[in-house]
Amino acid sequence: MRRVSGPLAPVRGTFRALVEAVAPLAASFDEGAWAEVEAQVEAALGDRRPAERAQVRLFLRGVEWLPVLRWGRRFSRLDAGRRGRVLEWLSRRRLRLVRAGAWGVRTLALLGVYGRPAAWPALGWEPRVPRA
Repeated sequence: MRRVSGPLAPVRGTFRALVEAVAPLAASFDEGAWAEVEAQVEAALGDRRPAERAQVRLFLRGVEWLPVLRWGRRFSRLDAGRRGRVLEWLSRRRLRLVRAGAWGVRTLALLGVYGRPAAWPALGWEPRVPRA
């Protein structure tokens, strides 16, 4: 298993579980595909301030441990249905910061999965180079 050394390193398991909840096709990814997903997201986070990267990690840590209160299991240990319910619950909270965090990590997950060149043909999208 490739070791992540970027912003996702401390929350890698939670991030992967979240990606699988948002994009179920990720459950079939091999290590190469996961490396591409993580590289996409780490590149996006690399453009952010250190405080913003820390907020993403903190939010993912919260996502990991919050389900323990209801189901006695961490997020990464839940089945897909319960993971989806946790994310849906977070995205409906009155506290704007929590809603923004939920939608932000979903967006990062989608960027990682569908931002990979390997995913483009499955989406029916082909980048075109403009003619000079």
